[in-house]
Amino acid sequence: MSLIEQVVNYAQSVMAKADPRTDGMLLMDSPWLSLSICILYVIFVQVIGPKLMANREPFKLKELMIVYNFAMVILSGYIFMEFGICGWFGNYSYGCQPVDYSNSPNALRMLRVCQLFHLSKYIELLDTVIFVLRKKFNQISFLHVFHHGVMPISWWFGVKFVAGGFGTFHGWLNSWIHFMMYIYYGIAGLGPAYQKYIWWKKYMTSLQLLQFALVTIHSIQLFFIPCNYPVLFTWWILSYAVIFFAMFSNFYVKAYKKPKKEAVRNGVHNGKDKKGD
Repeated sequence: MSLIEQVVNYAQSVMAKADPRTDGMLLMDSPWLSLSICILYVIFVQVIGPKLMANREPFKLKELMIVYNFAMVILSGYIFMEFGICGWFGNYSYGCQPVDYSNSPNALRMLRVCQLFHLSKYIELLDTVIFVLRKKFNQISFLHVFHHGVMPISWWFGVKFVAGGFGTFHGWLNSWIHFMMYIYYGIAGLGPAYQKYIWWKKYMTSLQLLQFALVTIHSIQLFFIPCNYPVLFTWWILSYAVIFFAMFSNFYVKAYKKPKKEAVRNGVHNGKDKKGD
């Protein structure tokens, strides 16, 4: 048997374990379209977009941004509530929580919100597209692109195989973080007169770090208790949380800690200069 045949047979054996309830759902028939969208996203924001905008004036998209951000507030808030009502507000265990693959009303409702969360990750790619069109290239960091680019395909597999249970914990937390984040973006987009209402900007990164820390702890404990949940997805969620905790920690230090230290250092030097005068 050739290597290609082995790969095909393995892929078929894996897909045979997929959740049949996802058959016919939008984008769920194959991972290739989702993967293609993610790849095209990276190519656009890193190569095509900057070239297209190189000799153009940045677009004025204030009205579009306001509508988009507050629409995402509503969507993120709805997803957070649905994840909570379907499980995390009391029905689910914070220890082992297997996936309910039945066709019960609650299990199907959880499946639908998992799919909605998955689809929201494609919508959120517009964050970066707007940055490109506004020529805000300084905001398109590796962290930003990597974070946005990996989530749609990651959650494709989540919905296809484990739509519910233990793995939705990080989706629940993430939807709340995004609810807060888009409130910030929405208010910031209203203009300078509203800047005083977003004094809590730096705490958003702290909340993101708290999110990844909680997901890490939540994932690790599953290795010490018996649970009917696929260990591969546990490792994937844990890896995701650890990688992003490290990356967001690095961003936090560069954005807030280093400038503060430099300001203090400069203040001391300036003070000495004045005293010497």
